[in-house]
Amino acid sequence: MIEQSGSSSRRAFLKTTAVTLGTGLPILRARAEGDATPKPGSVEILNPMGRVPLSFIIDDSTCLVNMGHFCTPQFAECYPQRVDYQKPWKTWPREIPDAFVREFGEWCEEHGVKGKYSIVPNPACVGWMDRELPGWSRRELLDSLKLVRELMLPNWDIHPEMITHTRVIDLMTGRPFDEISPATMENSYPREKKSVDELAAYLAYALRILKNCELPCEGVTTPGGFGNLVKSELSLAVQQSVDDVFGAEIPHYFKYVNTGDESTEPKIEHLSGLGTDNVRLTVNIPAGTGDWFGGWQGDGISEGDRYSNADATKGRMVDLIKRGQPAIMLCHWPGIYSNGQKEGLHSFQRVVTALDGRFRDQTVWMKLSEIARYWAAKEVTKIEQSGRDVKLNAPFAAPGFTLKLAGKPMAAPTLVSKGTQLELKQVSKAAELKAGTWLPVGTDTTVCFDLPRGMSVLRT
Repeated sequence: MIEQSGSSSRRAFLKTTAVTLGTGLPILRARAEGDATPKPGSVEILNPMGRVPLSFIIDDSTCLVNMGHFCTPQFAECYPQRVDYQKPWKTWPREIPDAFVREFGEWCEEHGVKGKYSIVPNPACVGWMDRELPGWSRRELLDSLKLVRELMLPNWDIHPEMITHTRVIDLMTGRPFDEISPATMENSYPREKKSVDELAAYLAYALRILKNCELPCEGVTTPGGFGNLVKSELSLAVQQSVDDVFGAEIPHYFKYVNTGDESTEPKIEHLSGLGTDNVRLTVNIPAGTGDWFGGWQGDGISEGDRYSNADATKGRMVDLIKRGQPAIMLCHWPGIYSNGQKEGLHSFQRVVTALDGRFRDQTVWMKLSEIARYWAAKEVTKIEQSGRDVKLNAPFAAPGFTLKLAGKPMAAPTLVSKGTQLELKQVSKAAELKAGTWLPVGTDTTVCFDLPRGMSVLRT
């Protein structure tokens, strides 16, 4: 489950500043003019390969356990007056089988779909992914994890969605706290200020379980309103915990949903070390749609046309593509399974087919980690122009880095890096742009190359 952002100010482009809270922790505020790494006016960084990134965020997924079935009664204990939690959850299947994961994953692989897939480490307190899952044999659990590693990992980032997605775990005992209240439910945790270290410890606990399962993570997903009262601390805790457990170069997280006029571009937070060999940051990647595929309990009716209609002339994804901003769909795994009816899956397939039919040459599917890497490089790469040379100093490498340069080159552009030279090949249309190519566009030039870390020069 996710949090819908409520104000444009807190969804603005964020950065670390010297303004501090009472604890001395830097808070986040809108990026001020001049804070970004300056770029020459004759150089513009475009989307990767000149295409709009597409991605698919799947929440509330895990191995075997149907989170809609097991989460509902636990939320009902905490919120007995809420109608949504009084639904007939016992009639819903307890399992989302691996056969469905395979059907979904193979279809997505065939159609190039990429995104983020959660693995809740101890789903609704049913059992531990790296130990036992009562109700399933150990072989079933190991086979399910193997399927995720082999089928999903190549095209999907794996995130923990904290530890249980329901009850808060006491890290000293490994058991849920005795009290059942909003203060002890992950969707509303914490209810008071927590330090970065405390939050990082909680995130690291979840990350280590997935590491034990041989599932690499470069980011996390927050369950519901997790961290609402400690947003700056949470962002820095993501950076620290993902780095500590997995050594990820560019940690990222998913928490917010932007469905209005605000940009859906990732936001760089807690940026430090510019000008050194140790640049640190967190990338906040928002979804650009609501969940219209069937809901977190899996009993809703899909409204696929809200993403895209049959000919991709209307819908939120269509609007984002036309705006040239990342178009990231959101759903919950039980809603794709639809309690065994697969109605959400079929709706999703229609949306992907429609978008591919109209925008195939204008879009590219990417994992969240790939989007995070590109936007980190876009933000912090120092670009200077000296005559016809464009000098780049990049703390992070980025595949498919794409620039628009004013004017036409004297000869084929050449990328020089660490003693090697790569002459870019000319293509005749934007749809042919890929790393190692260039395209004349009117009086300008578009170049696409794999940006190397460190110093490089683009000679035109």
